[in-house]
Amino acid sequence: MTILFTHQSCLLHDVPAGHPENPARLKILESAFATDEFKCLDRRDAPLGKIESIALMHSQSYIEDVTKVISEKEFVYLDADTSLSPGSGEAALRGCGAVCAAVDAVMTDDAKNVFCAVRPPGHHAETRIAMGFCLFNNVAIGAAYARERFKIDRVAVVDFDVHHGNGTQEMFWSQPNLLYASTHQMPLFPGTGAATEIGDYNNIVNVPLSAGAGSFEFRAAFNQIILPELKRFKPELLIISAGFDAHANDPLAQLNLYEDDYAWVTLELLSIAEKYSESRVVSVLEGGYNLDALRSSASIHVRQLMSV
Repeated sequence: MTILFTHQSCLLHDVPAGHPENPARLKILESAFATDEFKCLDRRDAPLGKIESIALMHSQSYIEDVTKVISEKEFVYLDADTSLSPGSGEAALRGCGAVCAAVDAVMTDDAKNVFCAVRPPGHHAETRIAMGFCLFNNVAIGAAYARERFKIDRVAVVDFDVHHGNGTQEMFWSQPNLLYASTHQMPLFPGTGAATEIGDYNNIVNVPLSAGAGSFEFRAAFNQIILPELKRFKPELLIISAGFDAHANDPLAQLNLYEDDYAWVTLELLSIAEKYSESRVVSVLEGGYNLDALRSSASIHVRQLMSV
């Protein structure tokens, strides 16, 4: 069974006019998952995340700084791309709560896998810095929560968003039992993600792709580097930073992936999870800014999750 965690409060994280990371992204996924082919999804409201769970990866001072500057009337800018609105606090807490609840579900055999349709995204958020549309790093919090709550040893995060997850990398850098593996366009925001960035314990695996790269390069990156590293690492839980902005139609980058590439990589990761993680997979929405491409790509991703 596949669970879908989301919450209407995630629509209340408002952004300035014209911002690509806007509530329409979740609305398009709501409409996609309302169709008959997804009627077997177990739909659940994302709970509020707990501050003590967020503090497993973010500093207490950072958490306090973010929450205290949320305005009741207007936007507060944390950087040129990242802002807070009156609804941002609850939206961010629901995102963290969704991922922790997803971990609970797969670790207790309540579900084989989970998709968390939440916003704002998270993989750019560092221990003490919000950036790149991100406030709290949902996948990193989920990994730390899994180790804290269920005493498992090895957790892997695989990130196929077109932008490098600098926040996840920073949080995992010195933790030997956390693996971060990423394909991403480079050069591109945030400027990190070189293949030479390997972490203190060879636990960071970056496979940068050049602008214009497509299916061949993407699949080679997984077949030749990322999948072998996952097999070596033997994760007890697999978390996916599921960004769909490497799609050829996305306006923020220049990779050329299509829906069948997302279907392929999802099935490859499910195969890894079946072998090493008792099929436990938590997938979390990151980027994807062409609404039609986001809808079709996320749909095929979740369809594959439901197939096991």
